[in-house]
Amino acid sequence: MSEKSFKDYQLSEEIVRALDSLEYKNPTEVQDQVIPLVLAKADLVVKSQTGSGKTASYGIPICECIDWKENKPQALILTPTRELAVQVKEDITNIGRFKRIKAAAIFGKQPFAVQKTELKQKTHVVAGTPGRVLDHIEKGTLALDEINFLVIDEADEMLNMGFIDQVESIIKKAPSNRVTMLFSATLPDKVKDLSLNYMKTPKDIEIKATGMTTDKIDHSLVHIAEDNKFSMLKDVTVVENPDSCIIFCRTKERVDVLSDKLIDSGYSCDQIHGGMEQYDRLEVMEDFRRGEFRYLIATDVAARGIDIDNITHVINYDIPLEMESYVHRTGRTGRAGQKGKAITFVTSYEEKFLKEIEEYIGFEIPEMPVPSKEEVTKLKSAFDEKMEIEPTIKKAKNEKLNKHIMKLYFNGGKKKKLRAVDFVGTIAKIDGVTADDIGIITIQDTASFVEILNDKGPLVLNKMKHTTIKGKLLKVHEARK
Repeated sequence: MSEKSFKDYQLSEEIVRALDSLEYKNPTEVQDQVIPLVLAKADLVVKSQTGSGKTASYGIPICECIDWKENKPQALILTPTRELAVQVKEDITNIGRFKRIKAAAIFGKQPFAVQKTELKQKTHVVAGTPGRVLDHIEKGTLALDEINFLVIDEADEMLNMGFIDQVESIIKKAPSNRVTMLFSATLPDKVKDLSLNYMKTPKDIEIKATGMTTDKIDHSLVHIAEDNKFSMLKDVTVVENPDSCIIFCRTKERVDVLSDKLIDSGYSCDQIHGGMEQYDRLEVMEDFRRGEFRYLIATDVAARGIDIDNITHVINYDIPLEMESYVHRTGRTGRAGQKGKAITFVTSYEEKFLKEIEEYIGFEIPEMPVPSKEEVTKLKSAFDEKMEIEPTIKKAKNEKLNKHIMKLYFNGGKKKKLRAVDFVGTIAKIDGVTADDIGIITIQDTASFVEILNDKGPLVLNKMKHTTIKGKLLKVHEARK
């Protein structure tokens, strides 16, 4: 973290106020380097691990540069997974809260028509997976003509997941006078080609990967036979007794089996993999973020786009077959200045993958001492005690930000020819209320939702029960959560 403050950049009061409410204290290294360059409209190639604060590094300056009055999207952010698209949307919404910035997340396995309706509304920022984004562009439901910023997030994962051709197609369709930013934990040749072919003399930024060294993450491994993995996992978790831990398996079948065995053994756990419905995946992630359970059993899908600061341990029950995945998995711990542990189980068959990983990360992973029977017996009661304790439910990072906001429902929308400016114009005329007290406005066909900031919600609700908008008296009440 730097000693700088976000006030040291040329940011508007609305953005600084939101960062303050989100308790963003000092910029991280990547934020300190990226924010001024994006504000200066420079193309960037940023080599930085997840967990370094990169979403805010581009989210803050993008929100600063958004023109609220423009209805078409001004920024497009491509992400490899649905989880990351949703997370980016939430981060942009939080940072741009007081500028009324509207963000949308679009991805597969969600009805196209629902997304089409959302994109018809005033939308400033779109975050999405390449396949679904391209689909919307080709069907004419996502306009690119006002795109000023194009972000390719986790570009190496796009390559691993086979999305790079779709990414190239999207880049070719975007306006040529845009700012392009590419973020990647690693820079394979195909990712470098993107920057050479589609960017204007980009500035290169490399943030040293703290997760690769032992100052933030303590890396270790255990040589083990496949048949002994489960009993070893139980011994390691008893001795380590983590507060919050992700256990990675190679396939969804192995996640299912391990999760069932751990639940039968009394572990507080849940699971996530690509075979689950999107809604269920998001629910599990939200519960894990809040601390509803201690152990998340996951495939690599969960290594991308998990933004949780207090995961104390990552256990590779199965060693990853791609060396980059080791960086993504272990980068889930040791975040936001905290320390973490990454423990990897290695069978004799997997030695070749271990060698590739060690070559890639630049150091040999030390072998940890195997827990002794005496040690496990001695520490078992403390482990059982922690498993019985109700977890402390953590506050969402936007809780403080949302505390002073009331969302109002109005029973009129596009079919009554209502626009966002009509709500702003009417509400801002109420005594004691200004345009700065109005947050994100969502206009649907037959309903509208208006966020009222700064504890002015009850006042606006009361007044709007007797005030017309464009000559229409609408029903109004507090929106259901």
